[in-house]
Amino acid sequence: MYATVAELRAEGVTVAQADDARLAALIDAATAEIDRVTGWFFEPRDARLVLDGRGAPTLELPVPPIRLDELVVGGAPASLDPADLVIVGAPVQPGFDAPRLTRRYGVFPRGRGNVVAAGLFGYTEPDGTPEGRVPAPIRRACALLVLRWLAPLADDAGFDARNRWRVVEDRTRDQSYKLAAPGASAGPFGDPELDAVLLRYRRPAPLGAV
Repeated sequence: MYATVAELRAEGVTVAQADDARLAALIDAATAEIDRVTGWFFEPRDARLVLDGRGAPTLELPVPPIRLDELVVGGAPASLDPADLVIVGAPVQPGFDAPRLTRRYGVFPRGRGNVVAAGLFGYTEPDGTPEGRVPAPIRRACALLVLRWLAPLADDAGFDARNRWRVVEDRTRDQSYKLAAPGASAGPFGDPELDAVLLRYRRPAPLGAV
């Protein structure tokens, strides 16, 4: 999960608003929603990917590899030696554009499900460890989602938290204000703070796609 119960408590969420079990469930749901909107995940997870060979030296992956334990091509084990295989994965470094494997010699033959890559995967940022960590903006986005889901519709503070970004006109003398239309952000949540993060981390279109 991309946030912790302790982090949400530090944001001011009380036990009266949500006990630990409910808060953990909301964090889990926010994590899944971020994965859905961005198209990949941001923490180390074991996975076994079954891929289609394209008859080219490079094979794009649906998520960055952190550690590749096994590569099978056409039913036969393939070398993981850096002299034979270039891996572009995570922790993500500057200049990253897409996760991929490139064979220095030969190609990934055309076929359906004829390439299997197993190991540890996830879009993580460097933190001095081989696995990396959840990007800080993603952690913040997860916490913001939970806070918005927790805020009661009738609660003035919750309303303010959800709608402050929409204020386009404010006249303090008579306490009037004007809200932009919902969804004005043109992003997945209609909230600029959240959308700026999730659009930034959205999985790019495959290389060569039009």
